[in-house]
Amino acid sequence: MVSSNEESFTRQMRAATKESHDISDALVNAKMVLALNDNRVWADGLLIFYEVFAYLERNVPPEILPEDYHRKEAFEKDLAHFLGPDWTNDYSPRKAVQDYIDHLEELKKENPELLIAYVYHLYMGLLSGAQILQKKRSIAQRLNPLSSKNNNTIGAEATHFENHTASDLKKRMRELLNERAKGYSEETKKRVIEESLKVFELNNKIISTVRGVNQVAFKKVMIAGLFCLLSFLVYKMFFM
Repeated sequence: MVSSNEESFTRQMRAATKESHDISDALVNAKMVLALNDNRVWADGLLIFYEVFAYLERNVPPEILPEDYHRKEAFEKDLAHFLGPDWTNDYSPRKAVQDYIDHLEELKKENPELLIAYVYHLYMGLLSGAQILQKKRSIAQRLNPLSSKNNNTIGAEATHFENHTASDLKKRMRELLNERAKGYSEETKKRVIEESLKVFELNNKIISTVRGVNQVAFKKVMIAGLFCLLSFLVYKMFFM
């Protein structure tokens, strides 16, 4: 347990990244809110993070990242649902994603413990903001008469943790990482904080590559424009 006068390491990580986190949240919301009713945008958002989560799950030991948190197979199920079962046939990571993976590989060579910054922020993000976005998508799909309502987990496996609540998983992760950090030198703690800031920088770079956003935004503008035009014509026909 952390004493009342001792700030936990994960709390230090959150405090150090608050501004970067807020900026990243704004970018995610601006991009992914358009995915609420557009599976192409949502799938591309999953695709850019797939490699990052897969890398961490291959390279971070279970005492830091237990298998209960692993999402690689869940991402693959969602991507197969949205992109088709053969989605890997012509798939290769885009440059921004590969740059992200290359950076993680450099950290692993420098000090594998630095990957804890990515574990903490990415999985906490998946257990927090991503849960909210998925719930909004579920609501939007229920309101859409053309969408399937048979199973809420179809296409939502990445954010669905079987037999675990998000709050319990977040609490457990904080405890695991705070305990781990007790053995860190001050230099290692400093580097983890630095990498915590880098997490959001790299996240923002790959989020900015999400495809289909402009097309969806254009479609929404066109629909709104047509609605306004029809409203004007009706008004002109009956009231002028």
